Amino acid sequence: MRVAGLLLAAGAGRRFGGPKALVSHDGVLWVDRAAAVLRDAGCAPVVVVLGASAASVRARAALDGCVVVDNPEWATGMGSSLRAGLAALTGAGVGTGVVSGVDADAGRVVGPDVGAADGPGVGADIGAVVVLPVDTPGVTAAAVERLRALASPTALARASYDGAPGHPVLIGSEHWAGVAASAVGDAGARDYLRTHSALDVPCGDVADGDDVDHPRDLPR
Repeated sequence: MRVAGLLLAAGAGRRFGGPKALVSHDGVLWVDRAAAVLRDAGCAPVVVVLGASAASVRARAALDGCVVVDNPEWATGMGSSLRAGLAALTGAGVGTGVVSGVDADAGRVVGPDVGAADGPGVGADIGAVVVLPVDTPGVTAAAVERLRALASPTALARASYDGAPGHPVLIGSEHWAGVAASAVGDAGARDYLRTHSALDVPCGDVADGDDVDHPRDLPR
């Protein structure tokens, strides 16, 4: 069973002053760093959902080997990006999105509103996915690995920091349709995780789970 990585990087970053995917720290774009964290933790494939300034992200980021999904509904909130990413993994109509770049080892698939899968599909043999927003630069591969170790089709877990829930989040494939159905606005999977008693996995010893919403919150 494979465990995929799903990187949500479609937001415009209005409070931040620009798309967080394009923020650079120590010469590395956040989108590249987050994709590397998922890869280093053993997630495959890594699906990256883009939206605002997608062309600029493509031009500047090193996303070779990732499945890149364009979310035309990015302005409606993170929920639409979560749906688009899950749709790319399943090849089913659980969300919207256009798959425009595919891992050479993962097969060929297009978004549910575009056409049918050709070949094994991105989601072949994938039993769970680890979800990571691009604006959590303190999350490490060690935290992702801690969640990934719990992976199964029925798994539902999230990192916690000092008792507060955070990212990354592990979603077993049996939950994907339910998560997609409940992912509205900026809530993402939050309501589903709460109502389905997701397991909290302490990760404060290996990562910082803070969301960075303003430039003043940038790591120094």
